[in-house]
Amino acid sequence: MTEAFLSLLVTTTLLLGSPGPATLTLAATGATVGFKRGCPFLLGILSGLAVAITATAIGLASLLTQMAQLRTVAQSGGALYIVYLAFRIATSPVIVNGENSILNAPRFRDGFILNLLNVKAYAVFLAVFSGFLLPFDSVAAGYTVTAAICIVVATLVDLIWLWLGGAIRSLFMAPRAARALRVVFALLMVLSVAIVLLG
Repeated sequence: MTEAFLSLLVTTTLLLGSPGPATLTLAATGATVGFKRGCPFLLGILSGLAVAITATAIGLASLLTQMAQLRTVAQSGGALYIVYLAFRIATSPVIVNGENSILNAPRFRDGFILNLLNVKAYAVFLAVFSGFLLPFDSVAAGYTVTAAICIVVATLVDLIWLWLGGAIRSLFMAPRAARALRVVFALLMVLSVAIVLLG
């Protein structure tokens, strides 16, 4: 059991912590509005991820794998939503009354929708459940504990991405540098979508 647990832990950390649309959006949010103001978006991402985990456990990921048209629609919707979030981050006001504006900061709803439409999340959990399901006597217990570990790992790595964004925020307080940072993050988000769609 220890070996299975460590394999699951390493695999989920690598899969969920690698740069991708959600993690880059978290970093961009932290850099734009700071760690504290980015927490509602983080909670939305984690809630959407919980839905993706549950849906994968009951078979939606298999359905997306088998039905190419449904998968394409979901990927396109997710890609468009990430491009929309990238645009909001890139065009958000830099300074309002001496403080960074939170008017265009991604909210809980944005994070929830992002991971709800994130086909990569479903693929990740299909791989996790098919190759790294913890060996319990009860299949339900195996899925439940595996899913709980995935949520804990996702929470930790997403907190790190949001914190990293917030940590570099102070380096870019000048309006021109802040605008450049937001545009770079937005472009990286769009690039990560392109890589997922073309990969």
